[in-house]
Amino acid sequence: MLSLLTRPLGRVLAAGILVVVAALLWFVVQIYPIGGSGALVIVTVNQGDSIATVASEMHAQGVISSPLAFRLDTMLFGSISVQSGSYQIAKNSSFAHVKAIFGAPPNVQVVSVTPGLTLHEVALQILSAKGTSFANTFVGDALSAAKTSPYHPNNSLEGLLGIGTYIIKPTDTPSSIVQRMTASFSKEATSVGLTPSTSINGLDAYEVIIAASIVEKEGYYAMNMPKVARVIFNRLQRGQMLQMDSTVCYPLNLDPCPATVALEQTNSTYNTYKIPGLTPTPISSVSTVALNAVLHAPPGPWLYFVLVKNDGTMAFAATYQKQLANEALARQRGVG
Repeated sequence: MLSLLTRPLGRVLAAGILVVVAALLWFVVQIYPIGGSGALVIVTVNQGDSIATVASEMHAQGVISSPLAFRLDTMLFGSISVQSGSYQIAKNSSFAHVKAIFGAPPNVQVVSVTPGLTLHEVALQILSAKGTSFANTFVGDALSAAKTSPYHPNNSLEGLLGIGTYIIKPTDTPSSIVQRMTASFSKEATSVGLTPSTSINGLDAYEVIIAASIVEKEGYYAMNMPKVARVIFNRLQRGQMLQMDSTVCYPLNLDPCPATVALEQTNSTYNTYKIPGLTPTPISSVSTVALNAVLHAPPGPWLYFVLVKNDGTMAFAATYQKQLANEALARQRGVG
């Protein structure tokens, strides 16, 4: 009777030991992966991400094979406090290497080119990320790139940087970043049908970009941009001054832009209160929305616009009298 009980129990114990051994072997292989490390990838940690979220992101990038194993490792051998940011790390890394990388500050920096941002503001981001020497070289490389741009810019890459988030890897150079940003703009332009040979309503391709940058800053919201573009075309065709505050503020690096009478007297080639036509260069980076607004401006008689609601709604007018009425409405509503 005893032997009949012992044999099944022995099998269960043996099976249990095998399971434990297999689990331990699996765990060890996760901690110290076979085959060595692989290609470098970027893992981005957002503010408030949990260890589980970070582990899942590492798994998606091929850094670790099992998020579960990594979480078990942090429970058994100590967790880590990860700063938000982007990290360059090899695929198939050991847990010890992962902890070493994430236990230190982010080792790659991120630069964001958003619609309405100026080249100066982009350079300031690079200065913060990589230091003065790197930023100065970036500005110099941007100037060199402008000289060979197919859009024939006026000695500046302003407006010709693609919208997007750029991760600066340790191996990146200022020149490589400039190349990525200009290549991104080329794709952006192509997506809306803008080419270096584009001509519309008397504007060449570069002037379209200039107009789009003014639309970007003046319209601000997508819903306003098409009509703002038409206002620009209408004023240009009438030989009327554009009188856009954003153009005056551009060389002064003022954002937000205080609309004052004194500011309108500024001596600058960007002062569209004094100088007719478009500005010498774009005044900011441009979105596809702004480019489309200029390329496909709706027909209409508008010559003026003003913000009339704090939600971004603008009123457009074909006469100065109507514009004055809209301005009065804005003041009545306390807009501004």
